[in-house]
Amino acid sequence: MTAVTIQCCAPIAREPLPEREAAELAVMLKAVADPVRLRLLSMIGSHAGGEACVCDLTDAFDLTAPTISHHLKVLRTAGLIDGDRRGTWVYYRIIPEAVNKLGALFAPLSEPATA
Repeated sequence: MTAVTIQCCAPIAREPLPEREAAELAVMLKAVADPVRLRLLSMIGSHAGGEACVCDLTDAFDLTAPTISHHLKVLRTAGLIDGDRRGTWVYYRIIPEAVNKLGALFAPLSEPATA
């Protein structure tokens, strides 16, 4: 008989999250739960060079510049993006470790959960 490895459980289903980690992840999940912020994160991450000027982001939305700034601040506070001011503009980039942490939360593993 051949052993078969079945992709089972994402890390969230393998063991209970510690309280502190759950709180940190909840902040990130709340940040990306908004469609505008999710689009902003995607636009920043997929922009040439891995960073985007706020001036490249605002035209994609039918929102005011202060509203876009608010959404970017939420993403930054959640630790998903970082930014640098260069003259008049701020350039944003994804923080790969944070985004990868979110992705890994739901990614299936090749080993089943242990009891």
